[in-house]
Amino acid sequence: MKNLKKLLLVPAALLAAACGRGDTAKVDDALKNDLALASQAQPYNPQQFTSPTEMGYAYNPYTGQFQPVPKLTQPQTVQRVASRPAVRRTASRASSGSRVIYTQPAEPIRHTKRDAAIGAVSGAVIGATVSRDKVKGGLIGAAAGAVLGGIIGHTVDVEKP
Repeated sequence: MKNLKKLLLVPAALLAAACGRGDTAKVDDALKNDLALASQAQPYNPQQFTSPTEMGYAYNPYTGQFQPVPKLTQPQTVQRVASRPAVRRTASRASSGSRVIYTQPAEPIRHTKRDAAIGAVSGAVIGATVSRDKVKGGLIGAAAGAVLGGIIGHTVDVEKP
């Protein structure tokens, strides 16, 4: 019971002491003074040193000194050379003796069958190893591996000529 009384009386006494004073004008003046001083203070700048690179200098190993980097007057343009697709050319003779050239764009090389076979074999081995019924697991694994290997061979494993 004594602890309960202390628990209630101590916060009430602190509250009464804090609210019972009539010197709020002094607190407001002190707060105004602190805010005025804070607004006049300079911001904290931890960086006291600027590196030569930040100032626009580069190290010249021949002289052992930092020298200014020349500014570009015009922006440099980068020219891109478009790569032409591989072309299969066949020539034939016409009756007039002129050459007729037939161009056909080259197709990308896809490895669908090869990767399907690899996927079927690996899927059969994994399916037979993991499953209780070895034959059934091998067949299911081979089918799933063939489908996944074919998809990967057709879309991912593509060579451009």
